[in-house]
Amino acid sequence: MQLLLHITTSGEWEAAQATGIYRPPSLDSEGFIHCSLTHQVVAVANAQYRGRNDLLLLCINERVVHAPVVFEALGAPKPFPHIYGPLNVEAVIKVVPWKPKADGTFTLPTELPDL
Repeated sequence: MQLLLHITTSGEWEAAQATGIYRPPSLDSEGFIHCSLTHQVVAVANAQYRGRNDLLLLCINERVVHAPVVFEALGAPKPFPHIYGPLNVEAVIKVVPWKPKADGTFTLPTELPDL
């Protein structure tokens, strides 16, 4: 099992903590929650979230996720993990605030946990 990473906002995460279930908009629009592995997440952040200062990085223990986790390429050169259902909040083992550098780009946080 691996550490899965998901980029979100503090507002979305606060709502999840209140209900015990994390359900981002992509679950309804695409049918799954986008995740990354450690070696993938920086490229995703720089492509999709460059310059955003309101992000959190959810560190997810794949073994504790109730919904199916499927690794799929879906047009990408390498497979990414997708969670096909709501994420139970107890699967999130750490939440890391993720701020970009001055030029708006992201680097991998040093606070990521080991599994």
